[in-house]
Amino acid sequence: MNGPVVALSGGIGGAKLALGLARVLPPGALTVIANTGDDFEHLGLAISPDLDTLLYTLAELADPLQGWGRRDETWNFMETLRQLGGETWFALGDRDLALHVERTRRLAAGATLAEVTEHFRAHFGIAARILPMSDAPVRTRLRTAAGWLDFQDYFVRRRCAPAVGEIQYAGAATAAALPAALAALADPALRAIVICPSNPLLSVGPMLAIPALRSALQQARAPVIAVSPLIGGRAIKGPTAKLMQELGLAVDAAEVARGYAELIDVFVADEADAGMTVPDGVRLVTAPTLMTTLADRERLARAVLQS
Repeated sequence: MNGPVVALSGGIGGAKLALGLARVLPPGALTVIANTGDDFEHLGLAISPDLDTLLYTLAELADPLQGWGRRDETWNFMETLRQLGGETWFALGDRDLALHVERTRRLAAGATLAEVTEHFRAHFGIAARILPMSDAPVRTRLRTAAGWLDFQDYFVRRRCAPAVGEIQYAGAATAAALPAALAALADPALRAIVICPSNPLLSVGPMLAIPALRSALQQARAPVIAVSPLIGGRAIKGPTAKLMQELGLAVDAAEVARGYAELIDVFVADEADAGMTVPDGVRLVTAPTLMTTLADRERLARAVLQS
């Protein structure tokens, strides 16, 4: 079956599969809708971590070890900032910094986040479309013993250490989904919608909290396929398992499938979870989901598309 594909993605884990999809699909067949609940202002700059990870990954410029930022990065800015006594908890490499400065300038001049992202996509020569979930601000916040924390404060500055009792997607209920994202999801020629193996609470959750986006998934005629971010009850990277436990959820792929139950047609789990159960109406497919190499990403992308 041919046709365009839409992927919903957060940062590192989702971007790996997005790259696999981009490489196995015809040029221009992939549209990626990105989480912007992580976006924040830092040092006066507009930072969009998941959008940037997708840009660098799909341009094949990402740091292969970190998964975020650019490869062959230099850190003169951060070192000088440290010497000046500035805030250094959020690392901005020199090449990465230029992107944030230019994004901030364009936004201040009246461009939308989608327009700025499209400019960067074209500059990097990326064939896939990359769309923010909304041009309106949506901010993921977490209630902890230290009070309500913005996402980057929790995730980077505090290294996910505080226990979390509640997650809030501030602004999502009234945010307008990006029209281009809704059009992509409603395309009658659409082959599939893929929910990438991003954190279901922190990366996919903000997207699903936007009413029009959630409704578009529910009404989609194309099959909706979710890929589990857990393997044998463990997250490869990030606080997914920790958060699920703290929020009283079962820490396994079946819990992730239950959370997506009303939206998905297919759930792709790792072979380690072949014995799991899925909700009625959802079909289980198993495949190796660990994406260590580029070949792994392409292999999983093919398995998802063939599911």
